[in-house]
Amino acid sequence: MVGVVAALGGGCSGDDGGAFRGGAADVGDPYVPGAGNGGYDVDHYTLKVRYDPAGKRLTGQATVTATAITGLSRFHLDLAGLTVDRVRVDDAPAKHRRDGNELVVTPAHGLPAGKRFTVEVAYGGVPRPLSSELGDGGFQATGDGAIALGQPESASTWFPVNDHPSDKATYDLAVTVPDGLAALSNGVPGGQSSQDGWTTWHWSEGSPMASYLATLVIGDYRVSTGTHAGKPLVTAVAAGLPADGPAAAALARTGEIADFLADRFGPYPFDAYGGIAVADPRISYALETQTRPVYGPGFFRGGRPNTEVVAHELAHQWFGDSVSLSRWSDIWLNEGFATYAEWLWNEHDGVRSVARAFADRYAVTDWTKPSVDPGRAAMFGDAVYQRGALTVHALRRAVGDETFFRILRGWLAERRDGTATTADFVGYAERVAGRPLRPLFDAWLVGATAPALP
Repeated sequence: MVGVVAALGGGCSGDDGGAFRGGAADVGDPYVPGAGNGGYDVDHYTLKVRYDPAGKRLTGQATVTATAITGLSRFHLDLAGLTVDRVRVDDAPAKHRRDGNELVVTPAHGLPAGKRFTVEVAYGGVPRPLSSELGDGGFQATGDGAIALGQPESASTWFPVNDHPSDKATYDLAVTVPDGLAALSNGVPGGQSSQDGWTTWHWSEGSPMASYLATLVIGDYRVSTGTHAGKPLVTAVAAGLPADGPAAAALARTGEIADFLADRFGPYPFDAYGGIAVADPRISYALETQTRPVYGPGFFRGGRPNTEVVAHELAHQWFGDSVSLSRWSDIWLNEGFATYAEWLWNEHDGVRSVARAFADRYAVTDWTKPSVDPGRAAMFGDAVYQRGALTVHALRRAVGDETFFRILRGWLAERRDGTATTADFVGYAERVAGRPLRPLFDAWLVGATAPALP
């Protein structure tokens, strides 16, 4: 697991003899100023939350298991807009204060570098979303429940977290909601139990997950459970969408599409499959929430089962979820490959060839806009998605199919459960291809004029 190494600010605490300092309140990623924290690496989150739609109130208890990577006198967790009742570190009361969207924790004693420790946080309140380029993200109340979703930030609106993809962790979640409502999240379902008018749903994600990929969807949903390739497959469609409509038809092909992608990218990297189709029109996007992507209603208008978006979000299970970003400026590594997966799927499904998709997009691309480091305002722009996909196909044409798919499968196997940068990928592709490829990547990703076709 890759952690965030930083120790800024500080002062020592009591008898720590100057060996301990405060952990950084920011990972220093300019695309998400203030997000993430330094000085520790989270291993696991255990979350127990209860949501009452009538009062839109969330109460929770989070246990964060982490390892100090520098001597810590204090450390930060990201938590937006919720009230903290108490904090304990290694079962001892700890001091805590709020600083904007930061929860600053001072344990009774310093934490030495290399020490594994636990933080228990009891908290609650009415969550509020965060604004981003995708619109309001994070925990949002709906007419029948709530949706916790968003990129690049969302997790901090409903639990204390190191909210940056460079610090991935495993998760266990127990969420309690009024009887009759579903509470859907990531990973393997652990069953449900009911008591006094409330039902608790259990979920477990045993593969490291970036925090923005954690989701919680509560409401009136038609939930389908089964297995695929020996693993649980859970899909859900909002009751407000037709039972036999395009959303249900598209999600029903989840296993088929995942198998198609596995033939090209290598084994599916997680222990569960699924998808959730929501009806709230504020969700104008789809997001690759790990093992169980969430799809906004706009993708299924017009009566057509949109399997292209399903292919895109399932491709992210490899590109973005299993192999995640070290920094947001390299987001094309997620979106370029997922867009290219759409092209591959559409060719397989008889919609349009990859060659035609490439030619059509090449003809209309604005080459003045880069794919790498596009700027925060453009991190979800065409240059990241479409020019990124052009780059992927240019690589394929340059090295040939056999080497191209060997690069993809090997990259995903080597980096599984980790994080990476553009430089990492270019270096790996060059090693496998046995030839320099940096000029090709420079031209297709950041060059200001149309590159020649390889």
